Amino acid sequence: MLPEMTQILLRPVPRMEQRNNTMPSGILIIDKPAGWTSMDVCAKLRGILRERRIGHGGTLDPMATGVLPVFVGSAAKAVEFAEKGDKEYVAGLRLGMVTNTQDTTGEVLEEHPAHMDQAALEAALSRFTGDIEQIPPMYSAIKIKGKKLYELARKGQEVERKPRPVTIHALEILERTGEAEYLLRVWCSKGTYVRTLCHDIGQALGCGGCMSSLRRTMAAGFTLADAVTLEQVQERGAALLRPVDGLFAAYPAYRIKNPGQERLCRNGSPLSVPGLMPGQYRVYGREGEFLCLSRWEKGQLRSVKNFFGGQG
Repeated sequence: MLPEMTQILLRPVPRMEQRNNTMPSGILIIDKPAGWTSMDVCAKLRGILRERRIGHGGTLDPMATGVLPVFVGSAAKAVEFAEKGDKEYVAGLRLGMVTNTQDTTGEVLEEHPAHMDQAALEAALSRFTGDIEQIPPMYSAIKIKGKKLYELARKGQEVERKPRPVTIHALEILERTGEAEYLLRVWCSKGTYVRTLCHDIGQALGCGGCMSSLRRTMAAGFTLADAVTLEQVQERGAALLRPVDGLFAAYPAYRIKNPGQERLCRNGSPLSVPGLMPGQYRVYGREGEFLCLSRWEKGQLRSVKNFFGGQG
C-alpha cells in the first residue's frame, strides 16, 4: 500500500451528521490522487460515509489524477449518465519512447531520437482531431471472450482487437516541457484512450511516443473547480455531497402541481402535461424534491430514471 494511502486510511472516521436520519445520497467530485484506482476511492468513501451504494462515473488509471465523479446512495442510479459524456484531460506526451502499456509505467520496448520542432507535432495533431478509430490497448479492462485484456497482457499474450470509433473534439499543445516532452489538452468522447492517442501520435511522427502523465480536468460536466480531496471528505463527510439533479442541470425543470400528479409519478406512471417542448426534463415534486429525469413526447412525461426515496 502506498504511503499517502496509508496516511488517509489510518485517520479516525468522523461521526456522520445526516439530515432527518436518512442515509447519505448525492454526488462527490473527487480529485483522485495518483496511485489509487477508481475502485480504491469508492472503497475508501464507503468506509467514510457508511454507505455501500457507491459507484464512479468513469475509470481513471492509477497514474492519473483529477476529476472522478462518485455517486452515493440513491444517486448511484445516475452513474450511467455520467459515463456517457465527454471528458477533458491534460496529458503529458513523451516522444521517442514506446512502452508495452503506452505510458511511462510500462516496460520500454523502443527508444528513438525525437528531435523535431513544435510545428511538426502540431501538424500531426490535426490528423487526430474529429472522428477517428483507436485500437484499444492490451493493458485495458475490455473483455474479449470473457477475459480482461490486461489479464492476458500480464501473461505475455496479445490478441486481435477491433478498432473502435471515438471523437476528439479538441487537441492542442499547452506547453513544451522538455526537448521531447509536451503537455496536451484533449477534449474527447466516451471510450477514448489517451494513452493510445499518445502512442499513435508518436507512430505518426515516426519516433514513437507514450503518455507520461494524465490529469482529468472535466467529466460529466464537472471540473477541477468542483473537486474535493479525500482528506476533505474525511473531515467534512456527507456535508460535501452535491444534489444529484446537478448532473442534469442542462435540462429544463418541470414542477408537479398537484398531489394526484405526484402520486402517479412516484408510482412510475406517465404524466399528462400538454404544451412542453420534446426532450428531457428534471421533474420535481410539489415540495421541491427531485423525483426523476423524464422525457416529454406527445403530451406525456415518461420517467427515464427515478431518484426519489432516500434522496438527500
